[in-house]
This record gives sequence, C-alpha cells and structure tokens, in this order.
Amino acid sequence: MSDVEQAAGGAAQPLSKRTARIVGQVGAPRLVATALILLVAVLIARFSWQIPLISDAERALYDIRLMLTTPRAEQDPRILLVTYTDDTLINTQVRSPLDRKILADALRNLDAMGAKAIAIDIIVDQPTPNDDYLVDAFKAMKTPTYLAFTSAATNGRFIEQRQEDFLRQFQSRIRSTSVHPTSIEIETDNDGVVRNWPKQPKTLPPLLARAVTGAHDNFDEYHRGVRFRLPAFQDRPVFAKLPIDLLADPETAPLMAEQVKGRYVLIGGDLLDLDLFETPMKKINGQRTIGLEVHAAMLAQLLDGLQYGGIPAGSTWAVALLVIVAGTLTALLDARPWKLAVLMVGQAVFFVLLPFYLQWQGIDTQYLPAFGWGIGWLLACSSVSAAARAVGSQQRRFAQSALGKYLPRDIASEILRDPDRLALHGEKREIFVVFTDLEGFTKLSHAIEPEMVAFLLNKYLDTLSETVLRYGGTIDKFVGDAVVAFWGAPISRPDDGEHAARAAWAMYEAGEAFRKDVPEGVPAIGRTRVGLHWGEAIVGNFGGEGRIQYTALGDSMNTAARLESANKPLNTKVLASKAAVERSGLDWWRPLGRITLRGRATPVEIFEPVPEATAEERAYLTQLLKRIDEGDESAFDELETLALTNVRDAALANLVYRLQHIEPGGSYDLG
Repeated sequence: MSDVEQAAGGAAQPLSKRTARIVGQVGAPRLVATALILLVAVLIARFSWQIPLISDAERALYDIRLMLTTPRAEQDPRILLVTYTDDTLINTQVRSPLDRKILADALRNLDAMGAKAIAIDIIVDQPTPNDDYLVDAFKAMKTPTYLAFTSAATNGRFIEQRQEDFLRQFQSRIRSTSVHPTSIEIETDNDGVVRNWPKQPKTLPPLLARAVTGAHDNFDEYHRGVRFRLPAFQDRPVFAKLPIDLLADPETAPLMAEQVKGRYVLIGGDLLDLDLFETPMKKINGQRTIGLEVHAAMLAQLLDGLQYGGIPAGSTWAVALLVIVAGTLTALLDARPWKLAVLMVGQAVFFVLLPFYLQWQGIDTQYLPAFGWGIGWLLACSSVSAAARAVGSQQRRFAQSALGKYLPRDIASEILRDPDRLALHGEKREIFVVFTDLEGFTKLSHAIEPEMVAFLLNKYLDTLSETVLRYGGTIDKFVGDAVVAFWGAPISRPDDGEHAARAAWAMYEAGEAFRKDVPEGVPAIGRTRVGLHWGEAIVGNFGGEGRIQYTALGDSMNTAARLESANKPLNTKVLASKAAVERSGLDWWRPLGRITLRGRATPVEIFEPVPEATAEERAYLTQLLKRIDEGDESAFDELETLALTNVRDAALANLVYRLQHIEPGGSYDLG
C-alpha cells in the first residue's frame, strides 16, 4: 500500500505480524484461556448433535434443509393407501381392535383386482369374534400379502409379551405361500420426529417397504434419511388414499379396480388420535403424518432406488477446524469495517449454504453440525477479539504515553493501529518542514517573572501546537519558543503541501493573536516568523529504549530553519522555498527574489504568502522580476514605483534594496 493510500484509508497491519504481536503480548493466562475457548469451539463445531439444547437447534435446521430441498411430486401411480377412517369406526361401531371383518372383505376384493402386493399396517395382537373369518380370507389370498409384526423386545412401549404371543400364533395360522409377516417398525429421534429409516434387527421380518417389493439390495443396511416428498398440488396428495369401506363393499369395490390394479396397496389407520408421527414435513404443512404414509414414503424411495449419501469420514473434523480458523482469522484481520463486514457475510453465507447445497446434492446432512459451526465461529472470533482488544488497549496506553500531543489525530490513530511504528528506526522521506520563532522572547524572559514566562510560553506553544495538529502536521520538537513541525511522515497525504503552507500562515496569524492578548503589564511581544521548505530527511524514532523521540534529521531541516531566520533581515513574516511553493497547490505566493542563506553556497528562490493580494498583483510582480533577471532596467523602475506606492510593504522595499546590490539574475548573500 502506498503512502498516499495509507493516508487515505489507514495502513492495514500484516496478519502474520499482528498475530505474532498479539501472541507475544497477550500474556500467558489470557493466552491459555483463549486456547481453551478455541478448543471448546472446535468440539462444539464437531459434536453439536450430541450436545443438549444445541442438538435441538441442529435437528430444526436439518428439517428446514430437508424440506426446502424436498421435491414437489405428482401423485405416485405405484402406491395406493387404503385406510380405516373415523367414519369407518362410526359405521362399524368398533374402535379397538379395528374391525377385522371389514378387513377380510377388503382383502378378498383386492385379491381379485390385480394388486401387485398388499401390506397391512395393523397389529393383530388380541382375539376378536371375527378372527376365523379373517384367517379364511388370508388363506384364500393369491396376491402377495404381508401382515404387520412386531415384538415386545423391539417395541416394548406398544406391545407386551402376551400380545406378541397371540400375534405369533395368528401369523402361524395364516402363513402360506402368499401371506408373510413384515416389520412395521418406525423409529423416531429423541424429539419424537421420524427422520431415518429404522434399523432392521435380525429378529424381525423384513421391513414393509422391502417385504412387498421382495428387494434384495443394500436398503437392509440403510439407516439414513427418509426421502419425504411434498405434493405438487394441494388437492392432489403424493399418495392416493381410499377408505377401506369402499373396498370392503362388494357393490363399490369393482369401481375402484383401476386404482388398485398393478399397485402396491398399503392398508392401515388414518385416525385422529392413532398412529400419528411428526416428520420434517410438519415444518411445511403443520400436520402430523400417519404411519402408513411414512411406510409409503420409504416404499417410494426404495422403488426409486434413491439413498442419501453419507458425509465423508473426517470431513466434519476438517470443516469444524476450518470454521474455527475462519473465526480466528476474522478476529485478527486488521481491515476497514466494510471489508470486514463483507468478509463476515461471505463466511456466513458459505457456512449456511453449504449444508443446503450438500442436501440438494443428495448428501444426508443429518449430523452435520451446521448450528455448531455458528457457535464455534462466534466463540473463536469473540475470544480472539477479546485478546486482541486487550493487547490493543495496552498498546493504546503505550502509544498515547509516547506520543502525547505531538501527532495529529489520524496519524495517532495509525500509530495505535500499528504500535510497531514506534520502533527505533529511520527512513528517508520527502517532507514539508516548518520552523517558527517568536521575535524578542528571550529578551522578554529576562524582564518578567519566571512564573509569567512559563505561563506565556506554555500558552504560546499550546496555540501553535494546536494549529499544527489542526492542519495534520507532526510536531517534531520545541526549542525554547521555537516550534519545529513537518508533514509527510509517518504517513503522507496528497495534500500535505497545502496543509503545511496553510499551517505556516496560520501559525503566523496565531502568533499575531497571541501578542495582542498578553496580560497587562507584560512588555510588547514580537511577531512570529515562519520558514517553510520541502526536501528529503531521515525520519523516525531516535534515542534509546528508555527515551525516544520521533524526529526528522537532514539538510531540509536546516534549510527551513535558515529560511525562518531570513525573515528578520528581509522584513518578511513567512518565507518559503521554491520547492515547497511548487508542491503546495496554492496560488497565493509572491516571489521575493533569490538569496544565499547563511552557511550555504547554493542560492534559494524565496516566496512569501500574500493571501490578500489579487492574482493580477502577484502575476505583475512575477513578470517584473523575470524582466529584471533578463536585464530590463525599466522593469526595475516599475518595481521601485510599486514599492513607493505600497510604502508600508517593508518586504517589497527590502526586495528593491537587495536587487540594487546584485547583478541581474544574481543572488543576495545573507552570510
């Protein structure tokens, strides 16, 4: 970054340098505490699915991802649901166990309609008067038919051992080449939501979806997400559904033949208070799902051959570490607020969208710790930020103590951002230098009380210091009543020249205001003389570790000092070199010829600011001096006339005097 860019936006400290500084200065206790927090952040970002409360948030996010990436589907032509409804219970006047005569009648009619297979999600676990009638119906079945089976060992909440014993006896009575048992297990997570295919113990028959298809595939080992689908149209559910009453009635059953033929028919309950499950779809439709429909979703998924892929081994650790590194680097990054905001938003978008993208690509993002990533990132960022702020606070106190009131606010802020700038070193810079001196103050100090001397000097230096800082300068030093300041270091700006020139004039005016406002009884104070020059200097901190001073050294400093001294013999107030004038960007200068400063051999073309003069007046004087340099005697006469016309302009009269004593194009020697 260039000096100009640094001035415009502040120099961003390199990340490696900033990190090393924080680690070196944060202190062992805070460093250990920060490391422990980072370790906790990594563990949360990896194991959030196993952490209470956080796991609830993870499940909710997963459900949202699953539903937002779930396809909208037309009605599935392969599956038909036949259900006991509340109207069925009213008509049969049998609630529990469900009426088995109507089931038997429906089975006989379905067997004649050409169903591909029939699965019954009803547990026959206790006797009823119609059992023999139902057994006869099963024994007559030609269509592959599967009756629900479960055990007390695997489903102890809903079936006791005596019920299991009856179920086994009933299954043995109906067993044939066409009738078989099937597992109707549905697993829920800790929050009671169905998300995954159930595990399939060897003690149970094949799961309903696998049983009716006779599948011999790897779905027996598949335990990841159920692929639920949402209806493409509100009035057309994903799975067609008919009440069992229609299929049990010999008059209405034949009318349903086309809806039965070639389909997998699943029979079960669709009742207000029985066999209802929460699924991720509840986030969309707000309704619970009947168990029969969960089995239908698994059956459709099996028929489509669609399994969600697993998360690659080790990737959760890798992403967890990446999240923590991202949070740590964000905290360490020394950037503008808008850039930092863009970076943080970009990270948030990436880590939020990544799970959605993976789910959309067919990867089961269950157990992907997306919410844990956010917590881990916040912990990492906040803990490292706290450590950085602690170091920054220490550095600010150090910098403020070292800098005092010698730097303008923006430069002081830059030092606070990068305290290493206070290191002992120097660099060559091109700077604008201002020297001032208060005329007659040394003599005055012998004529008044020491307390008054101190009061006046402090007030004067405060006034000029405030002027320097207001115009963005760096105060180099005070030498008695003299003030030395420069522009262009430690950072430079494109308008340093203008600020330095305006500050030089403002310091003169501040001195004039000061001399008019001295306490009563204090002798008259002289005016403030100012010198301005531009050139190279060695700028930096010089001294020792115990005492340092940010200062500038070099010939340009001496030139500015001699320009200030030249004001007295030339009857001027503010003198600037041509080098400074050309880089000031101001047009308020008038030329005052060439002089050879004390102790110098090379002439210097000098200028004085005259803000009150018009552009025509300044241009006229410039042309006169050019003609005089060329030997035009009439131009000298015009200059004399101009000086006589402006009799109170002592600097102009002095110019006439000097030109009288040098050859055209020459230099007046102040030595």
